[in-house]
Amino acid sequence: MTVFNLDAFNEHEQVVFCNDEKSGLKAIICIHSTALGPAVGGCRMWEYASDEEALIDALRLSRGMTYKNAMAGLPFGGGKGVILGDSKTMKTEQLFKAYGRFLNHLNGRYVTAEDVGITTADMAIVHTESDYVAGLEGKSGDPSPLTAYGVYKGIKAAVQHKFARDSLAGTTISVQGVGHVGYYLCRYLHEEGAKLIVSDINQASIDKVVEEFNAIAVGIDEIYDQDVDIYAPCALGATINDQTINRLQCSIVAGAANNQLAEDRHGTELMKKGILYAPDYVINAGGIINISFEENYSLENAMKKVDEIYDTLTEVFETSAREGNTTNQIADQLARERIDRATR
Repeated sequence: MTVFNLDAFNEHEQVVFCNDEKSGLKAIICIHSTALGPAVGGCRMWEYASDEEALIDALRLSRGMTYKNAMAGLPFGGGKGVILGDSKTMKTEQLFKAYGRFLNHLNGRYVTAEDVGITTADMAIVHTESDYVAGLEGKSGDPSPLTAYGVYKGIKAAVQHKFARDSLAGTTISVQGVGHVGYYLCRYLHEEGAKLIVSDINQASIDKVVEEFNAIAVGIDEIYDQDVDIYAPCALGATINDQTINRLQCSIVAGAANNQLAEDRHGTELMKKGILYAPDYVINAGGIINISFEENYSLENAMKKVDEIYDTLTEVFETSAREGNTTNQIADQLARERIDRATR
């Protein structure tokens, strides 16, 4: 397995491979940039098919966090941690304590928080060994509700740009993944009168949104074929790829998942199909914005800051339409400009 030759490694400052035989911890921490401040980004736990798949995921996620924090106007750089393993069977107190000790070796260059497969309770264990932990209960807490709120506001911005309407009433939205963030997003969408089509690998999660929000459940693979206004990917990344992109029957892609495009060129393919894409790291920034209010936490102030996602996406959409470049290219460009200005 190569590291420096990987396309995803480009511009990264540091990659740390963590191994603790006693606890069984195997983890990768990627620091993409500390130009704007300490690298802040969640830690996810997932059973990857290979070490290389885990590394590429961590590299892409950490770069996304750099751009996410820049576009949200936060004084953070970008980083990400991944713990290799099954979050349902392999979690132990010793494992998370070991992860905390590895954080200490980085001396504040990277600050972690919860992500896929990780809970605030897990982060509390990490915090017993390290101060470089955010999103703790009693402070900003679970970032999922604010992430969902930001995606909801972003969907409204996309609908306004694409259809010149403010309300989501009567729209049909397919939501792929109805876990923590997806559930809260469904609640916002249902309350505004949207019709929901949902899928998830967890039947209990499906049953919950079907019962509470009158959603229609479809199979995991069938979600791509639904005739909807909006496709909202809220599970893992790369669901917009060569196998799925021609199956999409939507006008907008706007969801909470990270790295929704398998490759940047898929943004061009969406544009050719007339599908408006809300860049993932712009629309899903609500969680990290919430964490930025960790000290002297105020939900009201956090939500006001999350509201800005609407305006940021509107700027991206309008610049894309004016210049003829894809929305993901425009977002990358704006993020890099903000980083360059800060470093100068």
